Amino acid sequence: MSVISTNEWVLTAEGDPIRICKQLTAYFPSASVRDIYHYLQSFGMYGSAKDGIRLIRKLQENNVWGIVQHEFEQLQQAWNGPNIPIFIFPSDPGNELLIRDFNGKSGLAYKDKLFLFISPQNTEREMKAILTHEYNHVCRLSKYEKPEDAYVLLDSIILEGLAEWAVYERMGEDNNGSWLSLYSNQQLANMWKELVYPKKDHLKKTKTHHDVLYGFGKYPKMAGYCVGYYLVKMYVKNKDIHSKDLLDLPSALIAQLE
Repeated sequence: MSVISTNEWVLTAEGDPIRICKQLTAYFPSASVRDIYHYLQSFGMYGSAKDGIRLIRKLQENNVWGIVQHEFEQLQQAWNGPNIPIFIFPSDPGNELLIRDFNGKSGLAYKDKLFLFISPQNTEREMKAILTHEYNHVCRLSKYEKPEDAYVLLDSIILEGLAEWAVYERMGEDNNGSWLSLYSNQQLANMWKELVYPKKDHLKKTKTHHDVLYGFGKYPKMAGYCVGYYLVKMYVKNKDIHSKDLLDLPSALIAQLE
């Protein structure tokens, strides 16, 4: 299916995100339209019809759908990945956290679909980087033989580490998330041993899993993400191995626990 013409959706719906989300009910069969809307908005989707029309036109001018389609075809071939629908929407211009920490872009990946929330200020390389990160998630979820609802913290940090390693491998360090520069290798080694490893078996649905992964509460900012990347980097060090080869490896093996 690849990239869906969501630009036409937005224009036809006069920017109304509720009307747009009605078209997504087939992809979320157990959720209401408003549930879908609120969930996507929590990940960065815009919220007002006026913003939708204004932003979608700017994204069209920036050829976002063409760029994402071309890059998706490259990634799918490189990783032998699944052909899934990709939904692109403007990101929320009023989300200060999203703008400050991620330059207004975000994504949401499932085994069978992918969402990108893009700002007009994002460059072509930024768009390629967020797609690389999120589509790597899709491939990992498809190829790693463990149900996502059984994921524990270790699986989640490795999932994020693999995605950022794929960005590094494909596009270079300058295109990685800015949060990767927060800590030294020694700090990350200590965080893994003292903070993350003791919580590694907490299920995805738990608060502890969420807090460690994102660095909420007493945990350092983006702790799980940063430690996950560190573990992947340590695993591939001095190995002739690439992103495609990592997608189906057990999380414990990548973390060098077995």
